[in-house]
Amino acid sequence: MQAADLVSSEAGVRAQALKNDGSLVKDFLIVLGQNAIHVCNAPSPAATSSLEIGKAIAAEITE
Repeated sequence: MQAADLVSSEAGVRAQALKNDGSLVKDFLIVLGQNAIHVCNAPSPAATSSLEIGKAIAAEITE
């Protein structure tokens, strides 16, 4: 590889959740609160996975 092989480009940056040990959370992280359900990590493509996220949240709801 030579310097002439490099081209300028924009870089994308997004937040990524980390576990307590410093490793990356690679999937959805759903945390149950006393009166709330939090989706703390929804990596791309979260929009196309919204039905699966909804199913996971619905499975956590108890009446």
